[in-house]
Amino acid sequence: MSGSATGATPGDPDPDRDGQRDRPSPLGYLVGLAMVVAIVGGLYLAFTSGGGDGDGDGGPAHIATSTGNSNGVAPDERTGIAPPATGTTDLAAAAAAAGCTVREDLPEEGRDHLTRDEPVPDYGTRPPTSGDHIGPPLQQADGAYIEPAAPEDVVHSLEHGRIAIQYDAALPQQDQLALKGLYDTAYSGALLYPNPDMDYAVAATAWRALIGCPKYRGAATLDAVRAFGRAHYGQAPEDITVFAPLSGPSFGDSTEQ
Repeated sequence: MSGSATGATPGDPDPDRDGQRDRPSPLGYLVGLAMVVAIVGGLYLAFTSGGGDGDGDGGPAHIATSTGNSNGVAPDERTGIAPPATGTTDLAAAAAAAGCTVREDLPEEGRDHLTRDEPVPDYGTRPPTSGDHIGPPLQQADGAYIEPAAPEDVVHSLEHGRIAIQYDAALPQQDQLALKGLYDTAYSGALLYPNPDMDYAVAATAWRALIGCPKYRGAATLDAVRAFGRAHYGQAPEDITVFAPLSGPSFGDSTEQ
């Protein structure tokens, strides 16, 4: 009797066939594995891309992680005061009206890359405008910071055409917010942060160029910084878009800011 040989009776389910139905096929395993990889990869990108908008405005501080590294410097997420309409656009005239000094065509002090273990150069200007600097990817990312950025990190950013706006941290809050408001209109390819190691109330640097203002004089100072930014944006040995394409308003825009 064939039924007694297998322990099954006619009409009973075939245990071997049921087991085959419950067991996933090799194709099912592959599909499941692909889904897991996609999910894990998506989570990794979300966590490592700075919130996914590092190439855009980066929030109130406009931190663009695609252009460098924040290096642990805290972002300035304050809401700036919108600047007044542009007055003087000529750099020399704007600087004179604000009592600022412009220094251009400064000597190039070097372009070699440093590691964190090597000493920082004694730069020839404060703030510095050129010289040996930290190697990639530690150049300071575009953005507004509430803490000072390391000079060797910023100098690398300047080598790639950035404009770095700096101010004395003792400047009244209202004046800081006015500078932040100006920065908000031209944050792409630019940085903003307090600098305790300079003799100016406000300064801006580019590669081999500097504007220094002993006092903050409201709209006149904003005009001077804006004119400096427009004159020197992208003027550097390395292309400003080497690290990533830029988006958002900048000092390089053809429209007035």
